[in-house]
Amino acid sequence: MYKHIILAYDGSNSGQKAMLELKELAHWGQPRLTLVAVAPNPLDVGSMEMGYYTSADNGPVEETLREQLAQGVQTLQTMGYTVQGEVLKGEVIRELSDFAERAGADLIVVGHKHEPNLLRRWWSGSTAKSLVEESPCNVLIVVDRSAVAAT
Repeated sequence: MYKHIILAYDGSNSGQKAMLELKELAHWGQPRLTLVAVAPNPLDVGSMEMGYYTSADNGPVEETLREQLAQGVQTLQTMGYTVQGEVLKGEVIRELSDFAERAGADLIVVGHKHEPNLLRRWWSGSTAKSLVEESPCNVLIVVDRSAVAAT
């Protein structure tokens, strides 16, 4: 079974749902667990293409990610799991893939919020789909369809 599982975690509803799935997977063979948050670059290509710039001060975003990551790690630790947290900086897909390869992970778990609106799906892109293409290991996509149920 899986020996090292990484959860791409941001504290969102889809991330919480993915953590619950991770909890179920962790019962099989007691794999090493790592929660990973990725702080985006202060200036990304997408923002340049759209004609605006993001703040060069990434401190508040990174601090929020660190807090959410610490909460996720603590939640899993109180459930009896051995887990570590890691904050990375850069482009999400590249950083997750590179980290998974360096760490020898054999599964990345990622939450995905289903967008009911076609325009929103197009506009937001899909980290989960891109990760499947770039990942050096298996990817489990946990879909949060709560937005669909609310419409």
